[in-house]
Amino acid sequence: MESTVNFAMVGLGRMGANIVRRLGQSGITSVVHDVSPDAIKTLSSEGFTPAADLKALAAALPTPRTVWIMVPAAVTDSTIDAVAEHLSAGDTIIDGGNSYYKNDVVNAKKLAAKGINFVDVGTSGGVYGLERGYSLMIGGDAKVVTSLDPIFKALAPGVEAADRTPGRSGAPTQSEYGYLHCGPAGAGHFVKMVHNGIEYGMMAAFAEGLAIFDAADGMNPAYDLNIPEITETWRRGSVVASWLLDLTAQALQESKELSEYSTEVSDSGEGRWTVQAALEAGIPAHVLSASLYSRFASRGNDDFANRALSAMRYKFGGHNEPHPKKN
Repeated sequence: MESTVNFAMVGLGRMGANIVRRLGQSGITSVVHDVSPDAIKTLSSEGFTPAADLKALAAALPTPRTVWIMVPAAVTDSTIDAVAEHLSAGDTIIDGGNSYYKNDVVNAKKLAAKGINFVDVGTSGGVYGLERGYSLMIGGDAKVVTSLDPIFKALAPGVEAADRTPGRSGAPTQSEYGYLHCGPAGAGHFVKMVHNGIEYGMMAAFAEGLAIFDAADGMNPAYDLNIPEITETWRRGSVVASWLLDLTAQALQESKELSEYSTEVSDSGEGRWTVQAALEAGIPAHVLSASLYSRFASRGNDDFANRALSAMRYKFGGHNEPHPKKN
């Protein structure tokens, strides 16, 4: 692929910086900007064009420009507005973060009034994306998305990332490369939202199963189960084999007790938004809802409810639970 310099990245965290690097491997060079001068300096030292501010970023790009925004959700909308101030009709803004799909619809309309295209890209791959590629779920106008195909294809894992699904034949489809135009503005982030909701459920299922193993030595009969070896076994031929299991096995190999990890688990917007979408659609989502609530509980958000339960048991039955000792 011939080198092109009409692409820019705003936001050079682990995801943004590695997207720039992966595109560079396919000959797509980038203008880069971040609120951190050090982040800009790092990418500049690797051969990418630095931009100290958004005005300089736009000036460094020939038209039509494509600017990918990869910043925290809390500042995504304001960043989109700031970038748009320096762009022209025919340019494109890509939101590659984990934004709420309904906000995408608003941003697309707002930018369309200026003649600027908007594309939302749900991006999965995390810190391993540079090596493995990124699974991309894309929303936006079909013509605009098609024009960006070299970018998406360069970022995606490629056909060789998985065995071909039985029954598929002929030339590989877009999805077989690991990216998909899902529909109009918002569709990409909607699909990524549900993807992350499912991820919550999968993670919770593994965690709960492993917790049962951890408690098994106190059961009757008692078992002395080697949890790292169990997960290693499951990676080979088991129906639950997955990349998520691979990462779990890796963590357990490094630390059998996982004692250096917190018992508090944060949640991002996608899990909540998925449950909200299920409510709006009237779709039962028992597992996804429960996995979200378990994250709330991990942070002690159920402490008052548990004290209320203890109080009720005492009041109707005299069951006085031992009060935890204060330090």
